[in-house]
Amino acid sequence: MIYINKILPIIFSPLGLIIVLLLFGILRKKILPSFLALLLLILFSLPLVSNQLIKSLERNYSVISPNKVDTADTVVVLSGMLQTIKHDNAIHYEFSEAVDRVFAGINLLKMGKAQKIILTRGKLPWSKGVPEGDYLAEFVQSQGIDPNRILLTEIVQNTNDEAKAISKMLPKTSEVILITSAFHMPRAEKVFQNQNLKIIPYAVDFRSSAKDIDVLDFLPQANAFKDSSFYFREIIGRVYYSLRY
Repeated sequence: MIYINKILPIIFSPLGLIIVLLLFGILRKKILPSFLALLLLILFSLPLVSNQLIKSLERNYSVISPNKVDTADTVVVLSGMLQTIKHDNAIHYEFSEAVDRVFAGINLLKMGKAQKIILTRGKLPWSKGVPEGDYLAEFVQSQGIDPNRILLTEIVQNTNDEAKAISKMLPKTSEVILITSAFHMPRAEKVFQNQNLKIIPYAVDFRSSAKDIDVLDFLPQANAFKDSSFYFREIIGRVYYSLRY
């Protein structure tokens, strides 16, 4: 099932749609599908468009000062911030832009907002190296957190697995500060609430830009197309989760 979860966003991405239109136009020898493909390519490559799409994913959340976060039993940091690199026949790890998640968890722990931190051991069937939580546990310790305050889940493959694994570790009356990226929080909230866990959402890693619109926003850019594709992937994920969970 995890393969379907990962393949669907590729098929229904802007790139997938553009390829289908191009192939249809070539096979049927029609200009309109190819024209639509070009139009979509330009549209989804505009920073003006991609930024609004990303902003819509994050609209229900805002940046919250750590001082204003209520205390809870546990801080939960969801996986999704590591990438593996193979060099000299060895696996190395680097943080992605979602690294705000673990730093936010460490900060809240140091502020006394919770006594424990749970890190999820995310690992996909095709991924190399150790589960993400194992690496993060060492990193959190290196930041001055007592290892006795760090808990690890079983191996998990997606957000629903994370919620189930954490619900097994905590009493039903537990209250947790749930930390993940703003775009991902709606899905995370849903599956954690399904496990009857009381959560305090703490969204980080906001990716939409607040800058004023300028001429560059009307020029096609590769990064903008990437962001637009990211939007569709998340929307498909939300639909999938709403139907399955």
